[in-house]
Amino acid sequence: MSVLEKIRSRAGLLVGIIGVALLVFILQSAFESGNFFFKNDKTIGEIAGKSIDYDMFATKYNEAVETQKRNSGTTTLDQQTLDGIATQVWNQFINEQVMQKEYAKLGVSVSGDELTDMMIDHPHPSIIRNLSDQQGNIAPQFADEKTGEVSPSKIRQFVQSMTDEVETQWIELEKYMRQVRMYEKYVNVFKKGMYTPAAFAKRNYIAQSSSVNIKYVIKNYKTVADSTVKVTDEDLNKYYNAHQYQYKQEASRDIEYITFNLVPSQEDIDETKKEMEKVADDFRTKKPEEDSAFVVSESDSRNFDMTFHATGTLSPQIDSTMFAASVGTVVGPYKENAAFIVAKLVKTKTSADSAKVRHILIAYQGSGASEAVTRSKTDAKKMADSLLVLLKKSNAKFVEFVDKHSDDGGKTMPPNKKAGEYYMGKGGDYGWINANSGFVDPFKNAGLDNKKGDIVIAESNYGYHIIEVLDSKGSQKKIQVVTIDKVVQPSSKTLSAINIEASKFASENNTNELFQKAVIDQKLNKRIAEKVKENDKTIAGLEAPRELVKWAYENKKGSVSAPMEIGNKYVVASLIEVREKGIAPLEQVKDDVTAKVIKEKKAEMFIKEFETASKGATIEAVANTLKLNIEQANNINFNTFSIPGSSSEPAVIAAASVLKAKTMSKPLIGNEGVFLVYVDAATDAPALTDVKGQQNMQTSQMQYKVDNELYEALKEKAEITEHLVKFGF
Repeated sequence: MSVLEKIRSRAGLLVGIIGVALLVFILQSAFESGNFFFKNDKTIGEIAGKSIDYDMFATKYNEAVETQKRNSGTTTLDQQTLDGIATQVWNQFINEQVMQKEYAKLGVSVSGDELTDMMIDHPHPSIIRNLSDQQGNIAPQFADEKTGEVSPSKIRQFVQSMTDEVETQWIELEKYMRQVRMYEKYVNVFKKGMYTPAAFAKRNYIAQSSSVNIKYVIKNYKTVADSTVKVTDEDLNKYYNAHQYQYKQEASRDIEYITFNLVPSQEDIDETKKEMEKVADDFRTKKPEEDSAFVVSESDSRNFDMTFHATGTLSPQIDSTMFAASVGTVVGPYKENAAFIVAKLVKTKTSADSAKVRHILIAYQGSGASEAVTRSKTDAKKMADSLLVLLKKSNAKFVEFVDKHSDDGGKTMPPNKKAGEYYMGKGGDYGWINANSGFVDPFKNAGLDNKKGDIVIAESNYGYHIIEVLDSKGSQKKIQVVTIDKVVQPSSKTLSAINIEASKFASENNTNELFQKAVIDQKLNKRIAEKVKENDKTIAGLEAPRELVKWAYENKKGSVSAPMEIGNKYVVASLIEVREKGIAPLEQVKDDVTAKVIKEKKAEMFIKEFETASKGATIEAVANTLKLNIEQANNINFNTFSIPGSSSEPAVIAAASVLKAKTMSKPLIGNEGVFLVYVDAATDAPALTDVKGQQNMQTSQMQYKVDNELYEALKEKAEITEHLVKFGF
């Protein structure tokens, strides 16, 4: 009864707690949904003035993720793949809001017949890439047997026999190809509208084909110390206001940070080693039939390795020991990289160094040999067993069975061979193979592990191989060694200590001034990430730093973060600089503006010196008066990138290119200093005999730029902003 009485006496308090909880729940729901009396900003970005809603983006993103999972046959995707999907979906929104409107304006469309032609009858390069492996080889089910090129008839056959799941993927490919063709048509509209007038072609030809040999002197800006040039605030404002276009910028952040690595302590290392010593003792007591289950249950990698190793292919720490040991020997624990490992020798065998083999492949539906095969796996096994029985009685029928039953495309004679000539795969014969040959392991092992004259069956992902060993050479011992690995991880005690250390640093140094002082006083290794964009997915030295990037865009300059767990580190960061999209404020680019104003003032000084020294004087006299060296450069024209001995000087080169022979320029302001140029000789361009050819060439050069620049120009015009990282993408 006393408990009930206490509950009754505190009923008012309980009601209050429940009321607060309900309010928190309601407020949380309101914030998450964006409804009720609060409105949450759920705009994930803007494209051409249109806001993209988070829910709309998330729906398409989740659909794309599920599609990728189905296509790859997995239930989970790594972060890099997820990031790629987010980018792909965002680009789809850009396409819808930017490109589709452009297509509509020009009436660009793709008909069904046109789509069929580019996907089946005359496969587009993008289709061919989709039907090829990483080496550019067409998948066998789509390749012509004779040429190896893509076969339209096989594509048509594939399309006509598609399952519902495959058809869904094909429809997605159709959507993609429709967009490819639409963009090609759109680009061609611009390309076809380009034209180089004859006068322009002649002018460009002359500019590129004529040249001058020059003498010049340069007074380098470095000859006068910056500290001697007086710069006022008025000077800075005047230059900045006149050159704001130079300071257009994207939003970015500068971050400085230190890391506290989540690494095991010596105590953690010792404890893991102790655990693995117990595992090694238990492993020694296991019977052969128990090894597999024990390895999978005790190993971090959960892998029971069936590989047979030759000498020199195991870890150097156990290679010689295991090859001298008997079956059942357990070695370890030994440290390798970040793990302790226990190894056990479970099997040995003798294998040939090389073997000469031939085979018959009996494939089944779904194997990687051929889409045309319809037999089941059970029927394929029965057929292989039956043929094996017949061949063991008389292998004279082997070549006949290859021609009649084998599903291996290699048996077909290549077009560059003649009847009677040998080629790899003829009659099922693949010649000599060894452990390094480019065949699947079951095929190689069957050839190397059996004796001359043996006929055996080996199963691979292509089907069932009936393999005859025609000959073999040499022998070597191979061993099967299985390992149990345990990665040394920091314990909860260690993690807690590192967290306390990082939290203490962040709380005691919560301003940029304190952060910088602590870095110096404690001799910490500070790292710098400059001009980090809002949707950057990588920062050097950090694994998946989206939390740090998000923090940088949600805080003010000078802020210091709480510890963030990023990969195997705690990160404490200071936000050093905040740049917003648009024209950078003067204060932010003051150093650059100051440097350019100083250069301008030096140029003014040098020009006056040149003007005084060059009145009626030769370039040699000017050089002598100003104590400058005379330099030479030949064959200078509009195509010249830089003057020998100097950096890129487009203004100086342009001015020099149009001077007549035996004339001297005015003082020319360059990037490295002020130049005075004298033209020793001028070579005129040869007479232009093919104006049309020049027009076509220059038009082609302009058209080439369209492919690369048009889409970027449209995106820039659309003034796209995105906040994918802010919403966890």
